[in-house]
Amino acid sequence: MFKKVVLGFLVILLVLVGVFTVKIVIPLQDGAERFGPEAAALDLALQDDSKIALPAPRAAVYQAAPNPNMNLYWGELHVHTAESFDASLFGNTLGIEDAYRFAKGMPLTTAGGETMQLSRPLDFVAITDHAEGFGTRAHCDNPDLSVGEDLACWLANMQNPMIFRILVGNIRGTADLGDPSKPVGVYQQTTRQPPKPGAFPTCKIGDGALERCYNNATTDWARYIKLADEYYEPGELTTLIGYEYSPGLPDQGKHHRNVIFRSNTVPERALSSFDVPNAIELWKGLEASCGKNCDFLTIPHNPNKAWGLTYSRFTWDGREYDEADWLMRQRREPLVEIYQVKGAQECALGVGATDEECGFGQVLDPCLPGQLTGCAFTTGFVRQGLKVGLELDQALGFNPLQVGFIAATDSHNSNPGDVEEWDFPGAVGAVTSPALRRLRGGTEAKAYKSILKFHTSGGLAAVWAPENTREAIFDALARRETYATSGPRMAVRFYAGWDFDEAALKNANAYRPLISDAVPMGSELRAQSANQSSPDFLVWATRDPMDAPLQRVQMVKGWIDTQGETHEKVVDIACADGLKVDSATGRCPDNGASVDLNTCTFSAGSGANELKTLWRDPDYDPAQSAFYYVRVLMNPTCRWSSYDAIRLGRTPDARVPATIRERAWTSPIWLDPTS
Repeated sequence: MFKKVVLGFLVILLVLVGVFTVKIVIPLQDGAERFGPEAAALDLALQDDSKIALPAPRAAVYQAAPNPNMNLYWGELHVHTAESFDASLFGNTLGIEDAYRFAKGMPLTTAGGETMQLSRPLDFVAITDHAEGFGTRAHCDNPDLSVGEDLACWLANMQNPMIFRILVGNIRGTADLGDPSKPVGVYQQTTRQPPKPGAFPTCKIGDGALERCYNNATTDWARYIKLADEYYEPGELTTLIGYEYSPGLPDQGKHHRNVIFRSNTVPERALSSFDVPNAIELWKGLEASCGKNCDFLTIPHNPNKAWGLTYSRFTWDGREYDEADWLMRQRREPLVEIYQVKGAQECALGVGATDEECGFGQVLDPCLPGQLTGCAFTTGFVRQGLKVGLELDQALGFNPLQVGFIAATDSHNSNPGDVEEWDFPGAVGAVTSPALRRLRGGTEAKAYKSILKFHTSGGLAAVWAPENTREAIFDALARRETYATSGPRMAVRFYAGWDFDEAALKNANAYRPLISDAVPMGSELRAQSANQSSPDFLVWATRDPMDAPLQRVQMVKGWIDTQGETHEKVVDIACADGLKVDSATGRCPDNGASVDLNTCTFSAGSGANELKTLWRDPDYDPAQSAFYYVRVLMNPTCRWSSYDAIRLGRTPDARVPATIRERAWTSPIWLDPTS
């Protein structure tokens, strides 16, 4: 009998060891071999960066200020350093100060051994590490830790992406099927429980571990504030204080927000998803803890991967917005991140949008009945969100979703603003560096989980402000006088008003006599009478001198009719090379611009250095609420994967486009109906 018990125990032990080996040991070993920084040198040796002719970096240009006509400033409001536990697990060892130095133009080396450097320094930056990781590893250098505490710290600091998947799997939840009888692609209200504060291993093990993490989180946050102040150089580099609030969603979903403060007067703690369960409670908690002379805004990102939640009427944990909640959202969330490394969030084909450019940076298909993750939702894209705002305006008497646009990277490499296709080192440490690792993917069943198919090089935030200070940059963000680009630094102005002087278009500074009587991007314009004709829309775009010429300017309009139905329309309004908009298609003819895929050299002799136009809406109705925003498209250039193909001596991978048309998106201008 005893032998049978012992034998049974041994069998159970062997099974447990086997399960542990299959679930933990083998994935960790595989992660180290495929994505670990130790093995990166072998992959790096396979590429030849000298095959690509890179432009020489340029020094910063500091503009005269204050300028009442506004200066254009370029920045990044979403980047992670090794302080984010996922970044360090991906192999990144570069910290906060490295990120600030990079923003000023200093080169850095990725976890995979590649050199990365901005073509031009940034004007402003916010380091937005995950608040959920604050305080979780600060004690790991303590020599008096127990064996269990040492083991937890070893696990938390190991450079292996498989640990991240293991740690966050339970927190994200499971991708269950929804009710197939409900409307397809409409977010279904879901009740969720937030994770406990001690979910991280280092906050579970040891006497007083949770309290220690809680106290250390305050210390970590104070260090962020101190470093931001040390690197703040008004007029040269504005360091906005911020962080990321990151509740989890199933199937790699995102419903995160970056919190940005106006000054260094900030709460003592950075509220995380361990502290508050949804965005409403985040805004309430920040308002309660902010104190006098403290101001903040929040910026959602990746609505495309929030599985319909961003523009639904529900919160992360299932609560439905009421009028007070919408008012708070209107007050605290003036912007959205429309583009970043995980795709474009403007629109998706087949989900309320029909124009061909909605396929840019987009791999999600429309949802099927009962599908709750991994697809394109009707409330999952910015343009749809703007139309939801028009609907809410009719119901509530105000529009809580009047949001301006910015772009960012969401890079986990401590490299803010590193967005040029030719310099893209991936976004997740040694997992995406060197080049071989970026191109290794593509076999995944779901395209949105593929680095090769889904990842972009990220974008930049452009801000019109009188000077480069924390207060001026924040105020421009708050009033939505901003726009987004997919990387290139195109200068774009967008105004609306009545009775513009067309002769002013011939002047070098056409906007100057107009801005006193017009509103800029991000503003509202109200018709004065029921018989008012269309306002004039002035658009003026100039190319990035270090990138390809411009090809066309497009106007995107959305409106709501008297039956409460929303509509949209996209038309070209300016063409390069003397071409005219085809009245039948509403599009500019192709200007024949091309790219040599052997060198990534774009064609010379086509495209424009500048496109300027005055446009009026032939379908304008002063009784309708509407929004208008501008999309500026460049001539085609090489996608980052084509540059990597040259480095590795390959032809571009046929599973992804070899070229892209980089672009800018202005913040909308809203037309309010007559009363």
